[in-house]
Amino acid sequence: MPLNPNVELVLAMIARAGRPPYHTLTPDEARAAYDASASVLEIPAAPMHAVEDLDVPTRDGASIRARLYLPVEPHWADPLPALVYFHGGGFTVGSVETHDALCRMYARDAHCAVLSVDYRLAPAHRFPTAVEDAFDAWRWLHDHAAEHAIDAARIAVGGDSAGGTLATVCAVLARDAGIAPVLQLLIYPGAGGHQQTASHRRLAEGYLLSAKTIQWFFSQYLRTDADRDDWRFAPLDGTRGAPDFAGVAPAWIAVAEYDPLVDEGIAYADKLRAAGNRVTLVEYPGMVHEFFKLGAFVREAVAAHADAAAALREAFGTG
Repeated sequence: MPLNPNVELVLAMIARAGRPPYHTLTPDEARAAYDASASVLEIPAAPMHAVEDLDVPTRDGASIRARLYLPVEPHWADPLPALVYFHGGGFTVGSVETHDALCRMYARDAHCAVLSVDYRLAPAHRFPTAVEDAFDAWRWLHDHAAEHAIDAARIAVGGDSAGGTLATVCAVLARDAGIAPVLQLLIYPGAGGHQQTASHRRLAEGYLLSAKTIQWFFSQYLRTDADRDDWRFAPLDGTRGAPDFAGVAPAWIAVAEYDPLVDEGIAYADKLRAAGNRVTLVEYPGMVHEFFKLGAFVREAVAAHADAAAALREAFGTG
């Protein structure tokens, strides 16, 4: 169907503003630009019972920040389910601040705690640092769930864009560690290593995420082009170290019709199904990459939020 009229207006506003594309900026400039614009069209931040910034240890002796959202007062006799969430941003931009409203929405509407993870960014921290940080945060919450009145048996993993890539990998690593999530919530995830699908060609320019910006992000993140074939970067088609994908967590995958990544998301859903996994794939017509963060202006984004929250509630067994 045609591009959503309100999305079209957003793209026109961005064009009129003359915002330089990320691929023309330095990483620091790109982060500042993303920080300044990330919340402009977002839904209002939902109130929480508590929001706490935590230090999570990583395997290399460092620590990363993670923000824990509690929608209600914790009760140790009735622990909350939880979502471990990884923000998007091409492994180069984004933070817990840029995805604050989205994580508050998940906590409120899915009736769960949310741990939003500030994994380390490129180019200071290249592949596979983000993957390792993501899984270290997942394992940390699983191991320390009781301390925060969280039910370790009901933890989901999720993310948008690059964060969706991290969530897919965590779902496999967690399965192998015997601590599989109850759901992987994947919002327009990146899954391919070489961006050769028809949607990458068809939607290379003019739809918020451009081909040049995608390659710029990856040039910041990857050590060499050989990393494109590592399954932890490309769970769809990566061959280096590729595991069996059977027996991973059920997946709820959202893709957008006018997103260069749409074909990757659909193909990854097919790959998971072919391995015997339960998958729900929802394609949102007329939408572009990042539309989950346009909820103040695009009502269809709010409907998609409700769909995602419903998938979480079903996985948690809370209706």
